[in-house]
Amino acid sequence: MTSVDKPTTEKPTPDQDAQADKAVTEAALFEAFGGVRGMVETVLPGLLFVTIYTINKDLRSSAIAALAVSLVLVAVRLIRRDTVKHAFSGVFGVAFGVVFAMMTGNAKDFYLPGMLYTLGLALAYIVTTLAGVPLIGVILGPVFKENLSWRTRNPGRKKAYAKASWAWGLILLAKCAILFPLYWWADTAQLGWVLVALKIPPFLLAVYLTWVFLAKAPPPIDVFAEMEAEEKAEKAAKAAEKAAKAEEARQAAAQGRPEA
Repeated sequence: MTSVDKPTTEKPTPDQDAQADKAVTEAALFEAFGGVRGMVETVLPGLLFVTIYTINKDLRSSAIAALAVSLVLVAVRLIRRDTVKHAFSGVFGVAFGVVFAMMTGNAKDFYLPGMLYTLGLALAYIVTTLAGVPLIGVILGPVFKENLSWRTRNPGRKKAYAKASWAWGLILLAKCAILFPLYWWADTAQLGWVLVALKIPPFLLAVYLTWVFLAKAPPPIDVFAEMEAEEKAEKAAKAAEKAAKAEEARQAAAQGRPEA
């Protein structure tokens, strides 16, 4: 057998383990935040609204077009049996904006529910971090199969989640600091185009910082695997106990004495 044919039993090096952890982190973030497709679904309805409104200044046609494209995106995901949470969140956001704008008759109000949501989310990231339960950890914990184990069992990850939540909160607050003055001072088209421009870059910055913090953190504790191991151990213990009782019964029968 040549050296090429010999089976390898080498363990991964620390660098290889680190690269694997980073790859897992990238995949988890991609899944949690929807990836490229999720970003397109987030941007497209608002882009369509502001484009049509810039051309014809008609609130009704702009709102209907934005809502229609949101519904089409959901339908496509349903037909392909893909995850629909990102598309559904887009539909609800657009629907709230359409209803609000139609009620007030002010086209700028199409954007107000989303702006208020962004402000509320920014405060949620900051408040939960101050409370010791950073929101980004609550969101990503199930994705990494660690649930909330990082709170008490993995202080390094808790610290990383706190840093990431601060990053999300401050980035979203900075975004609000730009948008809310424009809501009062700018016209609908100007506000809309700024909103479209600010959809992706702050999001990518927050995701990148989250990846940086988590890539340097200890690996997650797989609580699902722990529960499966405990369940298997419990089954094995019950099987051993049952086998012991059966053996005891067999020995009692062999000795001709009644069972206890």
